[in-house]
Amino acid sequence: METDPIPLSALQHWAYCPRQCGLIHLEQAFEDNIHTARGQAVHHLVDEPGYEMKAGVKVERALPLWSDRLHLIGKADLVEFHPDGSVYPVEFKHGRKRAKLHDDIQLAAQALCLEEMLGRPVPEGAIYHASSRRRRSVVITDELRRLVVDTANAIRAMLASSALPAPANDGRCRECSLQALCQPEAVAATMRRQALRAELYSAEE
Repeated sequence: METDPIPLSALQHWAYCPRQCGLIHLEQAFEDNIHTARGQAVHHLVDEPGYEMKAGVKVERALPLWSDRLHLIGKADLVEFHPDGSVYPVEFKHGRKRAKLHDDIQLAAQALCLEEMLGRPVPEGAIYHASSRRRRSVVITDELRRLVVDTANAIRAMLASSALPAPANDGRCRECSLQALCQPEAVAATMRRQALRAELYSAEE
């Protein structure tokens, strides 16, 4: 049976932490914290669909995106259509300018959707960092394209199995709004005990 399309945001969640992705997209669990609230405030700038012209560039906000080939769906915060025919997606993020692979994968997925929808190459995009009000250009490399496909396949496999990934239990957990639901330390400790019991049982046989 055909599964539902994977939201573009799920790729960013998985690349940051597979368990976070599972809690949100498999168990439909979500909680806000200061980081998610800041992110929502930033996205309010581009949540309302519409367009405007700036120096000959058509700027579309909240543009729906999809890919039948990769079975993805979502929207782009902002897409610039330049007079020379080039297309330039821009993803808005809170915080200061710094490279984050999970953001780049989400942007690359938007680029792949645009390529399929428009039939033209999208070789580059940008992450707009709201705190520093600066853009960080991202080249849509072959490696990023492969990561989009691999990440989508991993999410699809998780959804099909209904198996929640193990917790990261590292520095990422401090900023995660789902930490209380995830219980990374407790789950990791339980998994260690189970692995130790399995090892002892195997040694006794």
